[in-house]
Amino acid sequence: MAKPITLYGHISGPNPWKVAIVLEELGLPYDYKVVSFPDMKKEPYESKNPNGRVPAIDDPNTGITLFESGAIIEYLIDTYDTTHILSYPLSSPREHYLSLSWLHFQMSGQGPYFGQKAWFSFFHVEKNLTSVLDRYANEIKRVVGVIDRHLKTQGTQYLVGEKCTFADLSFVMWDQSLPHLVPDFEIRTECPHFTAWNDRVSARASVKKVLADKEKMAAAEKK
Repeated sequence: MAKPITLYGHISGPNPWKVAIVLEELGLPYDYKVVSFPDMKKEPYESKNPNGRVPAIDDPNTGITLFESGAIIEYLIDTYDTTHILSYPLSSPREHYLSLSWLHFQMSGQGPYFGQKAWFSFFHVEKNLTSVLDRYANEIKRVVGVIDRHLKTQGTQYLVGEKCTFADLSFVMWDQSLPHLVPDFEIRTECPHFTAWNDRVSARASVKKVLADKEKMAAAEKK
């Protein structure tokens, strides 16, 4: 039996929770340890993540500490997904590397654009930055459109073939914020293939559990 992996995160941000989904899917025990924003910028946490962000993990089974959600997901898949529940083996190189392509698109496209839209919409001191808000709203729509067109062209239920992989799961937590970030975006009519895919992935037991855990922790924090 594997020892519990420590996953460091906070309650609001999507990136630690997308790692939690992969841990759930693989049936790996883990402890979710909340790190406050001030504590991210000082020791002992800064030794785990020099960038002072979450997530990070400590894996007592291998002695490895890692940061950056994409790298953590790749590590978990390479180390623990030995039967390829969420991945394709190297003997299927096309599918194997396409899954990585989509994971990197999530990290380079979805995460940054969604995150910047959230920052300028809800946290930035200056308000009414219309050109900035429009840019990131349009980029969000573009990212969603890329996935929608891909699924339509492929004619498959998932990003790579007919199998839900870590690539699909990496998008789902950020996608939860779409109604708040682009409320005028009629996603269900404009991007039906994306919508069906997102509904399909969001309905998985692992995603439902992680969303429930996140909501429970947020409610406890308010008390």
